[in-house]
Amino acid sequence: METPDPSFRWRLLIESLTMLAADAQAQVAWLNKHGVMTDEIALDFDHAFRMAEALVAEGQLTGEVTADLREIDVILSGMSDDGKAERWTRDALSTDAGWAQARRLARRVLVAELGECQQPLPKITVIR
Repeated sequence: METPDPSFRWRLLIESLTMLAADAQAQVAWLNKHGVMTDEIALDFDHAFRMAEALVAEGQLTGEVTADLREIDVILSGMSDDGKAERWTRDALSTDAGWAQARRLARRVLVAELGECQQPLPKITVIR
């Protein structure tokens, strides 16, 4: 299998962090627009997080943010492990402490990497 190039990995990470960092209302609107489930936000981050070490090794990502990325991963994984399906509803995006904490950390990483956390939400194509 071919390894994705650094620019693809970088874009995937930034887009996943942008989704995590967005206000709950914007997240819900994006999910509704694309007809995807709430867990898609976490799944996209998981895919990007798996490639973060390579970005650090290539100098595309500062090592200082890896602790925040790991913490986001722990939060989202913990939300999956606790067996509480209500944490994965659209309403939970604005009420659940795990989503709020992941949002805060994602914003911090975006500021560290880009100088700001406000980015346009990614455009996706859903294949059904």
